[in-house]
Amino acid sequence: MATDYGQGYGFGGGPRLTGDAGDAEARRHRLPAGLRAPFEGRSLREFGYVLLGLPVGILLFTYAVTMVSLGAGLLVTFLGVPVLAAALAGCRGFGAMERARARALLGLQVADPEPLRRRKQGAMGWMGAVLKSGASWRSLLYAVLQFPWSVFSFVVAVNFWTVGWAMLTYPLWFWVFPMWAGQDGIQLYGDETHSVYLDNPFEITLTALVGLLITLATPWIVRALTTVDRLMVHGLLGPSRLATRVVELESDRGVVVDTAAADLRRIERDLHDGAQARLVNLAMDLGLAKEKLREDPRAAAVMVDEAHGEVKTALQELRDLARGIHPAVLTDRGLDAALSAVASRCTVPVRVEVDLTERPASAIEGIAYFTVSELLQNISKHARATSAAVEVWRVRNRLMLQVVDNGVGGADASAGSGLAGLAERLDAVDGILVVDSPAGGPTRVTAELPWRSEPAAR
Repeated sequence: MATDYGQGYGFGGGPRLTGDAGDAEARRHRLPAGLRAPFEGRSLREFGYVLLGLPVGILLFTYAVTMVSLGAGLLVTFLGVPVLAAALAGCRGFGAMERARARALLGLQVADPEPLRRRKQGAMGWMGAVLKSGASWRSLLYAVLQFPWSVFSFVVAVNFWTVGWAMLTYPLWFWVFPMWAGQDGIQLYGDETHSVYLDNPFEITLTALVGLLITLATPWIVRALTTVDRLMVHGLLGPSRLATRVVELESDRGVVVDTAAADLRRIERDLHDGAQARLVNLAMDLGLAKEKLREDPRAAAVMVDEAHGEVKTALQELRDLARGIHPAVLTDRGLDAALSAVASRCTVPVRVEVDLTERPASAIEGIAYFTVSELLQNISKHARATSAAVEVWRVRNRLMLQVVDNGVGGADASAGSGLAGLAERLDAVDGILVVDSPAGGPTRVTAELPWRSEPAAR
């Protein structure tokens, strides 16, 4: 798999702003995050989410409690079952609305829960599927829990927001009290004997400073409140962990099937274009040599000598093809010897260190071998490096691989390159590929595979 390790398009973080737009962006980010938080769009959207949470919570709670109570009360008759199913279906609909609200205001992307699985057609099949669905009951639980939390978050957010801005702007409107309320200012304390008002310049300034602190802290308090909302939406309205795992396994199975098909096509193409073509030519040359053996033995000997060279070339191609499928040295001697053999064919000096007390399962060992082999090929073709290193070790139940080179850097697994395909292959077996390749180098690629020992022979 060829991966461009060079600098250039595809490896930058994005277009650089120039002119007035770039200057405005730079000036905007010169302010610390704490100072610009009250005016950011994200803070306003989160505050809007909290404000909408209260009426939505009242609606959800009222619907859920009313419908479930009605359905539970009617369970003594057959009518309770469809009412309860309708209640759960309505909660699923409200769950879709809440996912859309969280996506629009919080930027939270939550996948839809697993669909209903009907075993029978018709109304009875639908009611059974709704009642047996875990997503339906999680939506009901969300409708019940969201109401008290929305009341709490609404009260906290609105009080902090209004008090903060009211105190911050107090120097602008404190004159209202002596003119219209008949008192010197905001009453801080009062009893039958004396009262304390915020009326002198020092107290007014101190009030504004306290209001500034509250105003600056309010967006972070609201963000903490919406973090709980994010957890509730993600945990109760999204797919279950089991459903998510099933989707991941289905995707991984597709990757494995596609990879196996691609490898099969590659092997077929290499056989057809390489060794098979040479063997066909060899058979034709030997046939011609056989015909010339009696008429011109010297010419026949030359043709046999050429055929002998073709046999050697075909054998070398078959060895290379077999090494690409599964090298014999890996089976016989393990990763240390196999990776040393691969490193010896790299165009730059490669240091290999394998620290394993036992061998992993053959499947994991093969994936590790081909991962390092692909990365070393990338270094040979694209890195422009002068040295590289390969390290393999085990951390508890994980097999760790690391390939480092001092090349030009700029590799990016998210740019649709060969590294992306390698990451997909590792992901198919619950592996991870991490690429650290700043422009100018060095490049450090770390792969993590699950450790499985070879089963004992019976």
